[in-house]
Amino acid sequence: MTDYKTAPPDSLMSTSAVQMALDMPWKAINELERLLLLPLARLQFALVGVAWGAGWKLYGLPIIQKHRRSTLTIGAQLELRSTARSNPLGPHRPVILSTRRPGAVLQIGDDFGMTGGSIVAEERVIIGNRVTVGANTIIADTDFHPLDPLRRQQTPIDGATAPIAIEDDVFIGMQCLILKGITIGAGSVIGAGSVVTRDVPPGVIAAGNPAHVIRAL
Repeated sequence: MTDYKTAPPDSLMSTSAVQMALDMPWKAINELERLLLLPLARLQFALVGVAWGAGWKLYGLPIIQKHRRSTLTIGAQLELRSTARSNPLGPHRPVILSTRRPGAVLQIGDDFGMTGGSIVAEERVIIGNRVTVGANTIIADTDFHPLDPLRRQQTPIDGATAPIAIEDDVFIGMQCLILKGITIGAGSVIGAGSVVTRDVPPGVIAAGNPAHVIRAL
């Protein structure tokens, strides 16, 4: 029998599902809300031209801001948590997935999970498989606004951009900021509250502002 403490029940009518509902009724409410929102969630992605993937679970509706001439692809087993009740860390707002310019690419692999926060691609953000992003984290490949005052007056949203790559099996803690032009290597962990301004090698723990390698895993 599936242990609901380590994995969600395979069936809502199973013994473990009933026990979970008795022990943790808020999870039962989350699942009911997810099922009720499913038609609207599927419509939301269809309207922006993103095919619904296998095994997707959305707790609350994310915000999708897709430029019509950009690319947004998402693999199987997606899990997005966009309501305060869906995670005890209490996301501040829905997950936002944004591609802001023609030719921008946001590519997310299989088994991706995220609670609140944003992923913003003006150029390119590539996320591998089995990546987990903690509550209220921001991943953005752009500065949004120019640093030079005159340029900021003339072209206020023409900030510098550089691609981001997050490789397989990365775990990013809550309330992190992942800035433009960096790569986080496979299997690495980013500590909560970190600001990542430079590349992180594979298989390490990095944390701080700016983030630096604490130790190897």
